[in-house]
This record gives sequence, structure tokens and C-alpha cells, in this order.
Amino acid sequence: MSDLQRTLVLVKPDGVRRGLSGEVLRRIEAKGYRPVAARLRTADEALLAEHYAEHAGKPFVGPLITFMASGPVLALVVEGYRVIEGVRALAGATDPTTAAPGSIRGDLAADTGAAVIENIIHASDSPESAAREIALWFADLDS
Repeated sequence: MSDLQRTLVLVKPDGVRRGLSGEVLRRIEAKGYRPVAARLRTADEALLAEHYAEHAGKPFVGPLITFMASGPVLALVVEGYRVIEGVRALAGATDPTTAAPGSIRGDLAADTGAAVIENIIHASDSPESAAREIALWFADLDS
């Protein structure tokens, strides 16, 4: 069984707005992972509702969808060995205040009081989520 995987990475609107897309991509590439697709787009609420469907009904979902639709998102498909686990480690803890120094969130995300929403980056959490999320954001991409 190969550990070569693909994952979805989103540089959220706060990261794009602050000009951090290049830094996020630099860290991913420095780790040895390879971007195989990239797309800058402003997502509509239908796409975001489907993307976050597993969290439907949770109190943070409405504000999260509103935030994610507020500006451009850099969507990336990234490939590498154990890339799902690796990019999640690079991203750091969801809360930027507790994220370890050296992680993307620990170094770059500001605690704005909306820490689980405005935290620079989204990364798929499992092979199943990665496949589903890549299909949503890159329906035209050959696997």
C-alpha cells in the first residue's frame, strides 16, 4: 500500500487578504509536498455548505460559511507521502493562540476572537475527506 496521497488545502480569506498565500505555499513545498492544482476563487454559499456538511447544525457553521464567502480563497491540491497528516501538522492547532510556534497558524494567524474561523488555512483531515473536498473544489481535475 502506497502512502502517496492528495489533500485539499485552502488558504482562507484572511490569509489571502493578508498576502500570506505565498508563505503558506512556500512552507508546503519546503516540506517536500507538490502542488498539483491551484485555483483562486470566491466560493459561493452552496459550495461551502457542501464542503462543511459534516458540521451542519453546529453553531460555528453559519459564521464560518459567511467568512469563507467573504473573499477569495486559494484552493490547492497537494500531493506527497502522508501529505494529509503532514499538512495538518504544518497547519497547527485550530486555535492560533495555542498553535505551536513554527506551525502556519502558530506563526501567522492572529487571534481575532474568531479563532476557529479566521485561522489562515484549512487542510483535509482524512483520505475520505480529501477525496470528497477535492471533488467539490476541483470537479474537473483528473485523479
